Formats: sequence, C-alpha cells, structure tokens
Amino acid sequence: MDLFSEQDTVYTNILPFDGEVNYYGIVFSKEKSMAIYQQLFDQIEWRNDEAIIMGKKIVTKRKVAWYADKAFSYTYSKITKQALVWIPELLSIKAKIEELTQETYNSCLLNLYHSGEEGMAWHSDGEKDLKKYGAIASLSFGATRKFAFKHKEQGGKIDIVLESGSLLVMKGTTQENWLHRLPPTKQVHTPRINLTFRTIIEK
Repeated sequence: MDLFSEQDTVYTNILPFDGEVNYYGIVFSKEKSMAIYQQLFDQIEWRNDEAIIMGKKIVTKRKVAWYADKAFSYTYSKITKQALVWIPELLSIKAKIEELTQETYNSCLLNLYHSGEEGMAWHSDGEKDLKKYGAIASLSFGATRKFAFKHKEQGGKIDIVLESGSLLVMKGTTQENWLHRLPPTKQVHTPRINLTFRTIIEK
C-alpha cells in the first residue's frame, strides 16, 4: 500500500496518554524496501557505536551512522559524534517522509542491527541538542522486530511490531514521559536497518 497518496488518512496515537506516537504502517513496498535496505547497507559509512556507561567506554556490535544538513556535533551516551553530509539515497527518503508526516528534519541517526541478538536498552531521546517536542520519524528496513514503550512513572508497557518499510513517528511529550527500547530476541537471525529522522537545534 502506498500511503504517500493518502495524505488525509488519520493515524491513531498508540499511547494512551502523556505523549503521541503514530504508526503509519508500511509506507514503502516490499520491492522498494529491499532495494533501499541494500543501498543503505552498502553505501552508509557504518561504525561500531560507542557509549560511556558507569565511567567505562563500551563499543557495541551494533553499528551506527549520522547524517545531516551540515557537520553538526551531537552528544548521546556521553559520546560526541560529528555528522556526515547527506548522500542522495537518504535525501530521497527524507523528502518522502517529510511529505507524509508534514514535518521537517535536518539529521538522521541510522542503526544497523546484525541479528535479533542486538537491541537497544530502555531510553528516551531527550538530548538537549534535539528540538523540544519535535517529531522523530523512525523507519525500518530488513528484519521485522518488536519495539516497546514503557511509561516512566506508571510503568505500563506497549509493544508494537515494526515491519520492513514501516514508519513510526514519536512527538509531543513522548520523550518526557515514556521510555522505548528494541528488545533482543533469539528468534531473528537477519539484519535490520533503522533510520530516525530528527531535528537538531543549533546553538
């Protein structure tokens, strides 16, 4: 289903309160998703991610890359990264996502998970460099994975399955009130590429 021709579609907020997360479903066909996955796998300048945890530098198996309008500096997990300039494939994807979500983005953080054994712990995207209450558009290509939300105070959880070519958008007060994670699983043996388009505020 091509959702780009259905601009009047209303997307339901999957969070019951204290935030807004809209799941658009599959926005790229199976064939297009496979082509995009291969382009990104081959052309992105992937690097193992780094983080400072309890004073120790950790290097993950998961690989990351960050692209943007300009060479922004962006700090998360106490590690500062420098953005690379967009490649044409990312600009094309960004244009379609901006059209669909009616939002604008100036950067994209990409993650490459080689199998289900690689995931992401509970966290919120609350870095001070991000636009406050700004939208974060999350695109998935490759393996289908479960994605989870947990309320910071009440602890209630919500799970959603993200398929290849699907789009999830977090905005409003979601990052203030909810954590999210990509739980590891031994049931998935193929890679997944995730793109999170976001807006960095220049100082």
